[in-house]
Amino acid sequence: MCDRPFSDLDEMHETLITNWNAVVRKEDEVYILGDFIYKGNGQSATNILRNLSGKKYLIKGNHEKYLNSPQFDATLYEWVKDYHEPAYKNARYILFHFPIPEWAHYWRKSVHLYGHNHRPREAVSEHWDKRAINVGVDVNWCYPISAETIYERAFGEATPETDLNI
Repeated sequence: MCDRPFSDLDEMHETLITNWNAVVRKEDEVYILGDFIYKGNGQSATNILRNLSGKKYLIKGNHEKYLNSPQFDATLYEWVKDYHEPAYKNARYILFHFPIPEWAHYWRKSVHLYGHNHRPREAVSEHWDKRAINVGVDVNWCYPISAETIYERAFGEATPETDLNI
C-alpha cells in the first residue's frame, strides 16, 4: 500500500520490532495512533506486541479488526481509546488517528498527532500547520519518534527531513 522497502512481511515485522526496541525502553510510554496491523489477526498482533518494549497505548485506527479477535491479548495495551489529550512541556497533545486541520486548543500551545496517512504531510496538504505531525512509521524512517522530537518539530527548527534524533 505504501511501498515499504521490505521483501516480505517477516522482514518488515523483524525490522519494525528491531527499530522500535532500539529507541523504546521498558519503562517508556508509547502511543500508537492506529492501524497497528493491516493484514493479520489477533494472534499476529499479540505476537508482535509481546516483542515490543514499553507501555503501549492505542488510539484506534480504521484497521484495528484484531481487537475483536479471541486470540488477541488485550492486556498488552494499557488502554484503547478513540482520542486522547496528554500534556508534555506545557503543551497539549491531541492524539487522533486521522489528520484534522484544526483541533482542540489549536489557538494555544498544542500539537496534533496522527497516523492515518502513509505519506509525507506535503502529499496530504501543503497548507497544514507544522504542529500537525504524522507520527506513522512510513514517514519516520520506520521508527517510533520521541516526544522531544515531536516537540522540536512543532515548536523548534527540526523537521522530518533534518532531524535524525528519533
